[in-house]
Amino acid sequence: MRHRIAHKKLNRTSAHRRALRRNLAQSLFEHGQIRTTLEKARDLQPFAERLITISKSAAGGGSSSVRLSARRRLYRLLGDRAIIPADHRGAYDLFSDAKRARVLRAPSGRRHRTGAAKGRLEFTAESVTHRLIETIAPRYQERDGGYTRVIRLGERRVGDHAPLAVLQLVGDERSPGSIAKPRKTSRRRKADARYAFVVKLAKGGGSRAPTSEASPVASSPAAAPDPDEAAPDTPAEE
Repeated sequence: MRHRIAHKKLNRTSAHRRALRRNLAQSLFEHGQIRTTLEKARDLQPFAERLITISKSAAGGGSSSVRLSARRRLYRLLGDRAIIPADHRGAYDLFSDAKRARVLRAPSGRRHRTGAAKGRLEFTAESVTHRLIETIAPRYQERDGGYTRVIRLGERRVGDHAPLAVLQLVGDERSPGSIAKPRKTSRRRKADARYAFVVKLAKGGGSRAPTSEASPVASSPAAAPDPDEAAPDTPAEE
């Protein structure tokens, strides 16, 4: 029995599952929304909301010891990842390995965390934890839970046919793409056409063979006026 078991195993070991959850959460905080399978999105949602709650303590106006403790918990649960600003990713791809290292780390060896320009560098890498505390957490200071939403998509993943979903932060009102139902197959279209044809016949609007006998009212010529009928009163000609 699965009593007191809060998460699914996702067919992975515990270490693999923790690494998967951590990587998905980092991608969520970096891009604002991710596209994954429905089961992974449901498993990630409580973990991501827990991290946002901790980051609110790290960004809040509490004592320094409380903020430091919350920040350390984030590093322990989430880890860290260098984020290249979206406006400079094209330039970063053209950098040499030496220049990329200068963007990621200072000459002292410490990692850049704020993403601000330093020295001759137009930009530096930003820490995902820094973005979570300084950018994402202030948006939800007045909100008690419910920081993410899961949107189930109509399509499925090629290969194992797993249902897909989009997990996004509340406030990033970007379209997740097509959430309509998948396109109908040829078999389904034929079945719908047959059903529509039967309904049309039942309503009397279907095509039928023409009858041999025409309607007597329609076939009879227009009735000629009777000559014996009295004409209107007109003066007689003399």
